[in-house]
Amino acid sequence: MAEITLLNEQILALSKLAGQVRSNLQVVRASLPPDTLETLSNLEGTLYQVSRQVTAVEEERHKLFALADTTQAVNSSLELDEVLRLVMDTIVRLTEAERGFLMLRDAQGEMTTRVARNWEQESINPNEFAISRTIIQRVIESGAPVLTTNAQEDPRFGGQESIVAYNLRSILCVPLKARAELIGVIYADNRIRAGIFNEAERDLLTVFANQAAIAIENARLFASVRRTLDEVTELKNLMDNVFASIASGVLTANVQDQITLCNRAAESILGEAIADLVGQRLEQALPGLAGELHTHLAAIRENDKPVVGLEIIHNHPQRGALDWRLNLSPLKDADQTTQGVAIVLDDLTEHKKLEAQRRLLERMVSPAVLDQINPDSLQTGGQQRDITILFADIRGFTSYSEKQSPEALVAVLNRYLAAGAEAVLAQEGTVDKFLGDAVMAWFNAPLPQPDHSLRAVRAALDLRTAIESLHAELPPEAHLSFGVGIHYGEAVLGWIGTQKRLEYTAIGDSVNTAKRIQENAAKGQILISAEAYERVKDAVEAKPYAPLNVKGKSEAVEVYELVGLK
Repeated sequence: MAEITLLNEQILALSKLAGQVRSNLQVVRASLPPDTLETLSNLEGTLYQVSRQVTAVEEERHKLFALADTTQAVNSSLELDEVLRLVMDTIVRLTEAERGFLMLRDAQGEMTTRVARNWEQESINPNEFAISRTIIQRVIESGAPVLTTNAQEDPRFGGQESIVAYNLRSILCVPLKARAELIGVIYADNRIRAGIFNEAERDLLTVFANQAAIAIENARLFASVRRTLDEVTELKNLMDNVFASIASGVLTANVQDQITLCNRAAESILGEAIADLVGQRLEQALPGLAGELHTHLAAIRENDKPVVGLEIIHNHPQRGALDWRLNLSPLKDADQTTQGVAIVLDDLTEHKKLEAQRRLLERMVSPAVLDQINPDSLQTGGQQRDITILFADIRGFTSYSEKQSPEALVAVLNRYLAAGAEAVLAQEGTVDKFLGDAVMAWFNAPLPQPDHSLRAVRAALDLRTAIESLHAELPPEAHLSFGVGIHYGEAVLGWIGTQKRLEYTAIGDSVNTAKRIQENAAKGQILISAEAYERVKDAVEAKPYAPLNVKGKSEAVEVYELVGLK
């Protein structure tokens, strides 16, 4: 570029020199050969024209270099807003426009101004968007650039209201095309000067617009990919959080049975860190289960069907026997091709213990009552309540126990106590405790039972029937029986003990009275207090029994012997 400038300066110097020579020769014009001065004049003009052409070439070359540099800069950025700003500032600079506007099609297909810049490289306020919509529409419809050196006098546009109202003069508008599709337009104008645009600027701007359209599409594509990536990342984070919060252990393994993924619950159940589990083979992560797992994994690969509800007992070296439940499913990709296996693992050890504890508790408290007890509301202390208490004691057990081994004795005892507990629970009563060879129970607590005294009577009669059935199964020497005492009265009921060891029990004189009545009942006999009899007399058959003088009572206790139900 420097060489062209130097050459241009030399041509101008020669043109001036020719002019000076021609002026000096005017005085000796008569003695000169014909046409000498005319030749010098022509030489001066030619040199001047050559200088102007060189200047034009230099300006064109400068614009081309600037265009190349800007095209490189535009294509080096993938930020759409930055690309649009660079494009517009370049157009205003190269064309010497007063203002430049770049419009792009939006999602609805409408042309929307995305960037508007002036010659000072400042954004134009939207209320100053005074442009020729007619020219823009012509470019959109034809797909060809439009150039007017003076819109006020151009017969194509001179009558348009926007051109007249906004005093528009030089206007250049070219299409933005990407893959032969029009995606927008570039509009440049000058409201002050006419004739600042020519065909060279039009062609230059058209070439630049083609490059700019590619850069804009690339930036748009990048923005779309980035939005998609953000959405995928957000979805992945959500799935990771969901995956981590699943209470069940989740493992995935590839076709080589190597663990590829696991969650925190699996880490806790297996007792190993996630980092240590990933990459292990399944038989390493689940020691002791290799054989059983191999069989089920082979079945999944062969049948492509899940295995659900597989319960196993795993002997852990540190934690002992563990109850696990596994669900195995084929792990498929988007094409429904099996790529491995997914394992959902639940540690049922504590659940099994709770179930066993509940089963044990159900042998003391009716399941119907148990279902209505809220463990979170249990508090130590008691409250007064009217209840019907039942005591049943095995008669003859002491003498029987002297002749039996401990194992045989416990076996027979459990059968009799079970019969007593089942008779109580069948009437939705509460078994308080087993006192050696005796059963203590009550009715009307913890849930109210309006017919609780009648329930106690039925339980006693059912127990007597159960003993008869039991005698049919046991040898004659094991034919024992219960003496039963029933009493109605007030007692204090509640959870007695501490938070670590609670016992739901009844305390009071009525409990002692029921026990004393039971102590006076003969083998197979059911004695019921007068207080309890008054509550059931219309439903039972009973006969008066001799009043009982019992320990702790100053007066005899009036009782009845229960015969049966009416």
